[in-house]
Amino acid sequence: MMYVMDASALLALMQGEPGCDVVDGLIQDQECIASSVNIAEIGTRLVDKGLAPAHLARTLKELDVQSIDFDLEQATLCASLRLSTKHVGLSLGDRACLALAQLVKGTAVTADSAWSDVADEAGVKVLMIR
Repeated sequence: MMYVMDASALLALMQGEPGCDVVDGLIQDQECIASSVNIAEIGTRLVDKGLAPAHLARTLKELDVQSIDFDLEQATLCASLRLSTKHVGLSLGDRACLALAQLVKGTAVTADSAWSDVADEAGVKVLMIR
């Protein structure tokens, strides 16, 4: 089974938040990937919290999750998910994760409870970490 990590799940791991044990277990035992959009989102949050840009690449590599480039196929699917997710306020990053999960027939992993409301409509399995 392939697990597609949302930024919220990986940030929970990095910050020791509730659900970090679930994410850590998946990364240790399963194949885990993330959209480059979500990796950029994590990097942005880390810079906002004071991480020096010079240390950003090394910190992101330590996640031990393969970054998948955001290509035209993902972009198209991400945009099409707007209609089914707009009512719960999912962001571009959220939809990028869902699109990648749909394309690889994997499970999206998130801390965002709103995803439960759109998982079926988006055609994606979602694992809530908390």
